[in-house]
Amino acid sequence: MYKIGQIVKMRKSHPCGGDLWRVIRIGMDFRIKCLKCGRSVLLPRLRFERKVKEIVREPEE
Repeated sequence: MYKIGQIVKMRKSHPCGGDLWRVIRIGMDFRIKCLKCGRSVLLPRLRFERKVKEIVREPEE
């Protein structure tokens, strides 16, 4: 369902104010990177899947 490079919108915004994230790593954990400030966060799969609101853009191939 999720692919590396996708842009996702999370339910809550990051403290910097951005709510769009790029998926960098997929597995048991997801690493996502904030598009506004560049901070990356590691989330367990279950937590990530609950917090995603929508997939904004598919990765460019």
